[in-house]
Amino acid sequence: MKRREFIKLALATTAAGTAATRASACPVSSRATGDLGVIVERASGSILIIESTGRTVLDRIEGLGDLSHASVVFSRNERFAYIFGRDGGLTKVDLINAVINRRVVQAGNSIGGAISDDGRLVAVANYEPGGVKLFDSASLAEVGEIAAEFGRDQRSKTVGIADAPGRRFLFSLYDGGEIWLVDCGMSGPPKVTKFGGVGSLPYDGLITRDGRYYLAGLFGEDGLVCLDLWADQPAPRRILAGYGKGEEKLPVYKMPHLRGWAQAGDRFLLPAVGRHEVLVVQAETFQEIGRVAVHGQPVFVMARPDGRHAWVNFAHPKNDVVQVIDSRSLAIQRELRPGPAVLHMEFTGRGHEVWLSVRDADRVDVYDTRTFAKLAELPARKPSGIFFTCRAHRTGF
Repeated sequence: MKRREFIKLALATTAAGTAATRASACPVSSRATGDLGVIVERASGSILIIESTGRTVLDRIEGLGDLSHASVVFSRNERFAYIFGRDGGLTKVDLINAVINRRVVQAGNSIGGAISDDGRLVAVANYEPGGVKLFDSASLAEVGEIAAEFGRDQRSKTVGIADAPGRRFLFSLYDGGEIWLVDCGMSGPPKVTKFGGVGSLPYDGLITRDGRYYLAGLFGEDGLVCLDLWADQPAPRRILAGYGKGEEKLPVYKMPHLRGWAQAGDRFLLPAVGRHEVLVVQAETFQEIGRVAVHGQPVFVMARPDGRHAWVNFAHPKNDVVQVIDSRSLAIQRELRPGPAVLHMEFTGRGHEVWLSVRDADRVDVYDTRTFAKLAELPARKPSGIFFTCRAHRTGF
């Protein structure tokens, strides 16, 4: 054998051996997680695992219980999805191997959850029994419960749960009219700080992307309440009080979701309860500076990640339309008609695409956010929530 041929054979053998060693040291599936996501199929108790680069469905996971109001958070490494079902189910799904890792039914009726900034605790907000339960994110072992007790022997539904920096959680007591801050950052039992007198029937909440402000919407009265977590002694402050005062009350077909709020530069764009309007709020002062008349009662008002546009979907019976608001001029930039019952919207990490669930057409549509052209359709069984793994690195998501 000639020397040159011998060297080639030796190099090829070495390369093959190295590849075999690497293969044996790594799992069979080596897919990256950065472009993965989950689509909730609410009617069948299942989810689709998708990847956004190729816009394809990778697998379906079934047996997840009642997903009629499901929400999802992700582990810090983006591998695991934690799914909160309306029946109290908490399910940990391995997105790489497409299997249920662990599942517990931890309450009778739950309304969402959050994961701590260090990724070690999962918190679930419950209607029945009223309160929040804490779980170890690795094992799903229960590590604590915070009963939402108020008045005399009463427990409140808990809503609007959000993670805050420093291994903390916030949530609102729907019946009790309070906001609670739970600090799990120190050894020993969690420290609970209660803020009373926030208003009537807080129905949902959000935390700003910098982790500073917690906002709770009020269903029992017009307005919101704001809590500044950077203050030495945080105290709830009413904002936008009476924004519908003196106007005819409209029936509320679906409660808007503040978690889908829009922060566009120095402005917040928020859905008005029961009105065909989006409220525009100055971010520094929380003063109303304008309103945008829209197609119907807004459910989600979601900003593209750069804040340039806000996308709005609507409650029944006008839920086949999506409108896009220019965040500076506040003009309606574009109106789309994807189909019946657009329930949810989700942007890719940098916002070049938006995915829309069109429940009554059994599909998910993908749009280019610059040209507004439809790029793809994915079949799905009565889809609702869409969640991408980039949420793992955002406060409040």
